[in-house]
Amino acid sequence: MSNLHTRYEYGGDEFVFVQLSEEMSLEANFKGIAITRKLKEKNIEGILDICPANASYMVRVDPDVFHPDDLIKELKAIEESVKDLDDIAIDSRLVDVPVWFEDPWTHEAVMRFRDRHQDPESTDLEYSARINGYASKEEFIDALTRAPYLVSMIGFVPGLPWCFQIVPREKQIEVPKYVRPRTFTPERTFGFGGAFSVIYPVQGAGGYQMYGIAPAPIYQKEQTLPDFQDSIVFPKQGDIFRYRSITKEEYEEIRSQVEAGEFVYRKKEFSFTPSDVLADPEKFSEMVMGRLYHD
Repeated sequence: MSNLHTRYEYGGDEFVFVQLSEEMSLEANFKGIAITRKLKEKNIEGILDICPANASYMVRVDPDVFHPDDLIKELKAIEESVKDLDDIAIDSRLVDVPVWFEDPWTHEAVMRFRDRHQDPESTDLEYSARINGYASKEEFIDALTRAPYLVSMIGFVPGLPWCFQIVPREKQIEVPKYVRPRTFTPERTFGFGGAFSVIYPVQGAGGYQMYGIAPAPIYQKEQTLPDFQDSIVFPKQGDIFRYRSITKEEYEEIRSQVEAGEFVYRKKEFSFTPSDVLADPEKFSEMVMGRLYHD
């Protein structure tokens, strides 16, 4: 992608919005990560906030200190400097994220809102498995958990990680959102919408398909757990999450650890280049799984 394919727009006097691609792709996301991190490193006076997203980003600027026109010139120069993704290193974390599929809490919510769903006669898992060509919900869960996900952005509500599975495009799982949004989604629900998996950080409304629940939080305002000492939000853009299917017994054990303030995510520091992923997503995913669980 070059500057000719990138769209720059003004948002009032203080914002510049940059769209790198009309659709989400690993390449577009890596490019956005590279540009926004380089911009942050420059520590330019007048830049107030940098907000990276899936295939775009937004920058807030003080126009009296750094004019938006000058900001756009700077952003174009940075984009040109990161044209070769081979030279970009992304510092990341590999994280094991347990999920109890078909738990009673999300299942109750699933059944309560069938009138808002595309297929009122099946569960979200059954519907999603069928439209993605899987013979059973068990095969579908295996596909969801077989390969890890890139945390492509954080947002919508505080701490919510948008996760894009690291698989070849033809193997990407995609599902629509509910026909009409729900008024209730349990806290820590593992959901899926479009090509993205999420964990809902808090109870609230929602529209993604609901498959299960995570025993550990990804947002904790009390900051009692070790993983939240530096931030109330655990996920970071560029992290690589592996969602692992667990039993009721393991769920209850982790919940006990959370309530005692003792739970710590299984994670490893990791650095990679976009070309490592783009050259062979399946090989990269296999390497990640080995590094997380066996190294």
